[in-house]
Amino acid sequence: MSEKKPYYISTAIAYTSAKPHIGNTYEIVLADAIARYKRQAGFDVYFQTGTDEHGQKIQEKAEAAGITPQEYVDNVAGEIKRIWDLMNTTYDRFVRTTDPEHKTKVQKIFEKMYEKGDIYKGKYVGKYCTPCESFWTESQLVDGKCPDCGRECKDAEEEAYFFKMSKYADRLIEHIETHPDFIQPESRKNEMINNFLKPGLQDLCVSRSSFTWGVPLTFAPGHVSYVWLDALSNYITFCGYDPDGNHDEHYKKFWPADLHLIGKDIVRFHTIYWPIFLMSMGEELPKQVFGHPWLLVKGDKMSKSKGNMIYADDLVDLFGVDAVRYFVLHEMPFASDGVMTYELIIERVNTELANILGNLVNRTVAMSNKYFGGQILSPNTPDALDEELKAVALAMPGKVEAKMNELKVADAIDEIFVLLRRANKYIDETMPWALAKSEDTKPRLGTVLYNLLEAIRFAAISLKPFLPDTAERILAQINAPDGGLESLASFGALTAGAQVGPGEILFARLDAAKKMEQINAFIAEKEKAKLPPIEIEPYSAENVDFDTFCKSDFRAVKVKDCVPVKKSDKLLQFTLDDGTGTDRQILSGIAKYYKPEELIGKTLVAITNLPPRKMMGRESCGMLLSAVHTEKGEEKLNLIMISDAIPAGAKLC
Repeated sequence: MSEKKPYYISTAIAYTSAKPHIGNTYEIVLADAIARYKRQAGFDVYFQTGTDEHGQKIQEKAEAAGITPQEYVDNVAGEIKRIWDLMNTTYDRFVRTTDPEHKTKVQKIFEKMYEKGDIYKGKYVGKYCTPCESFWTESQLVDGKCPDCGRECKDAEEEAYFFKMSKYADRLIEHIETHPDFIQPESRKNEMINNFLKPGLQDLCVSRSSFTWGVPLTFAPGHVSYVWLDALSNYITFCGYDPDGNHDEHYKKFWPADLHLIGKDIVRFHTIYWPIFLMSMGEELPKQVFGHPWLLVKGDKMSKSKGNMIYADDLVDLFGVDAVRYFVLHEMPFASDGVMTYELIIERVNTELANILGNLVNRTVAMSNKYFGGQILSPNTPDALDEELKAVALAMPGKVEAKMNELKVADAIDEIFVLLRRANKYIDETMPWALAKSEDTKPRLGTVLYNLLEAIRFAAISLKPFLPDTAERILAQINAPDGGLESLASFGALTAGAQVGPGEILFARLDAAKKMEQINAFIAEKEKAKLPPIEIEPYSAENVDFDTFCKSDFRAVKVKDCVPVKKSDKLLQFTLDDGTGTDRQILSGIAKYYKPEELIGKTLVAITNLPPRKMMGRESCGMLLSAVHTEKGEEKLNLIMISDAIPAGAKLC
């Protein structure tokens, strides 16, 4: 037997900034379906996934959470792996970029590029999108915001090292043009060439010195590797690449990767930066990069700010693993975005999984048990209808293969459902219930049921990459071995005389209205659980008469300046415009809640007729109003801020 051909597939490593939503999870399920199919087709598959754990965004989130960056990424990486496992994905290695061996290899890769003259020291001045960990020039921004995610970019100015991207640009263009399948779909390739390569590549900033959470450079104290150089290198560092050239057998067998499966928003990093880095290292480029589309919720990209995040584990609780796998694999087009709603999932479960697939299997197994005690009879009464069903079944595996070779997974699933629909039609045409009424037609009934069971066997084996548990349950019900794709070369592999198992419901039909009630209640409960317990100060039992209240002079004041008070970790000193033409000074003990620069220019509310008092030797003339509450045992304070349209000195009443 010849040695299996190697096939290396990877996903983008998930960024450990937050729990992945169903759009992120789609990628690992898609990769798993491809990996399972390749194994089924006889390939020796290496399937790698994991987490990207460095960068400024991670450091900021860890600081906000009051834990170390390592603790933060440990928590999120654990959650990501839990969800990947929940979705029944068969990755061979789950990698993490905080792995010490990976970090050492990245350091050596950086050194090699530097020694080769591809990296030089300079100063970065420009825009930086922290959520995307991306550098931009002013001209590349869209309406002043990140062109990838649409969020605010920060001014960045720091000492940094740069990679000479232009040195390899022409070579990369030539590679893309001579390898038409390198970037897929075609639209992504055109975007990279026309928007980035042909206008001319700028040198890329590949180190950071304004934060510390990253791979430190050995030759440049205070610098860490740019997170994307670190992250992209995972595809080789964990595969057995050695920067000193002593690559292990695993690397020699599987590199270059057959497929990098990524989201369309990071195609630039994988088809421009990564190939150029590899060229600098003297390594082969991956054979193909596929930038899959996004899964949208009612037409919008999922984001916390829009409040439309949907998570895989929640969907599994509501519909089950294989139903969720089916939906995301079948509803995502090859090149355009897919749309998800709960109503659409219910419809797909009912019409395709419960009716076309589940009902076919249930009816066929039930009739076999009812009419023949579960025994599979030999097919001995051929008919033209039988030949039509056989032809569809025998043609299906080749059609699935063609679609899978093009990464058109949704279309591959459709080809399997063509057979399932034909089998359902075959039941209507042959009317087994009528054949069961006479002993004379019982042999024909046995043939019909054999053909149906055999068609179901074809479908179940072909469905294994997409609905693995469901496929196993079907094969168990019809008592058919999983002979792999090779067993689909001929129609008639079921053993006459064998017994089918007891029937079971694969997918229960859902009452749409009741299911939506359940979903809405589920969402409400989830949202309720997110709300932190908040405690407010108890109301005063003492009444204040109206005249006393009116003596307090509440005024709008504008913050002209705000500075911390020396030798005090609580006080901020405000210089305020109160509308009188003379600056007013107020000291407030809110330093733990606000940075002074955040408050300059804001319009606040102050009581201005309190007697002056000394604080840390300075005079405070009034009091700023704020709201205070306790959340999870921690006191929270929010200054009362009002519209900037209200002029300084305006009286509040």
